[in-house]
Amino acid sequence: MIATAIENTKTAWLGEFPEHWQVLRIKNIVTVNDEALSEKTDEDFVVKYIDIGNVNSDGEINEIQEFKFVDTPSRGRRILKKGDVIISTVRTYLKAITQIDFDVENHIASTGFAVLRPKENVTSDFLFYAVKAKYLIDSIMANSFGVSYPAINSSTLATLQVLIPPVSEQTAIVQYIKAQEEKINMFIQKKQRFIELLKEQRLSIINDKLQINAKKMRLKYCVTKVGSGVTPRGGAEVYQDEGIIFLRSQNVHNDGLKLETVSYISEEINSEMKGSEVQFNDVLINVTGASIGRCFVFDINAAANVNQHVCIMRPIQDVIGSEFLMLQLQSEKIQTIINMVEGASREGLTNKDIKNFPLIVPSPVEQKQIVEH
Repeated sequence: MIATAIENTKTAWLGEFPEHWQVLRIKNIVTVNDEALSEKTDEDFVVKYIDIGNVNSDGEINEIQEFKFVDTPSRGRRILKKGDVIISTVRTYLKAITQIDFDVENHIASTGFAVLRPKENVTSDFLFYAVKAKYLIDSIMANSFGVSYPAINSSTLATLQVLIPPVSEQTAIVQYIKAQEEKINMFIQKKQRFIELLKEQRLSIINDKLQINAKKMRLKYCVTKVGSGVTPRGGAEVYQDEGIIFLRSQNVHNDGLKLETVSYISEEINSEMKGSEVQFNDVLINVTGASIGRCFVFDINAAANVNQHVCIMRPIQDVIGSEFLMLQLQSEKIQTIINMVEGASREGLTNKDIKNFPLIVPSPVEQKQIVEH
């Protein structure tokens, strides 16, 4: 039997669903924000912190930060357990939702998340997919307030309705979704491999086009600046939803700058960090962590700054063009050097390492032809 929701104005937005499924409020299937760190926690207690900017719209956690409690942002208080599902209640347009499907030890989340802990009538896996469903996301957005910084109260979120089948059907639904995701991921991997082959072909063309008589120069002779940023005074506490763009390693990719989860700082903080202000056509490279070596040209007409994980290179345009420098830094030759440096030091790339990168520098005309080709 199918229940037609049109007959019930409260659930009309759900369309048709099996009669034995239930329409329940979120608070009927989970507990919300059960546990929080006490302000009396030992100052040296080490926590593993997940902030809004560390969770992307695919539900992936791209960074977990470690802090002593005394250094933890004041919003880092929600205690996590395996099986919890966390959903952002601020900047709801980011759709930062993830499942804590791994063993946790001293893990905490920002108070910008609502921590949903499943009750007996819902599995953690099904809950994760249920809160990502379009109808619920639309409902969250509709109940958010604020224009530039839309947010929803956890208490309001808890009153929103979800469709809940019996647990046995939840398991079957999750198995089906995961099987489809596996097929999709396999397809994506094949496409990504094809893209990598195209990149290799591009780099081969670049190498073939370079003239034998091209100059070989260290990077330091091709730029006026090599330098990273710093942690802003106040750390992550000073991040804003608007203001001066503040680029971190997760924003710098080889195929562009990803600004969906970018943070912002105030004019005052930016003025305190004058040495790491970014200019149009600067080349940015990640110098630490798993994303070391990723680089791209800053091609945005806007004020920006960087943190300590991103290095700025300012090309002398009469010597080397920004795009041409970027392509060489992305090349197998330079990436091999980066991997060797990273293998020898956990500190990542230093300014000295970067300054000594060997570059091939043809004439500006040839550089332009190579980039266009």
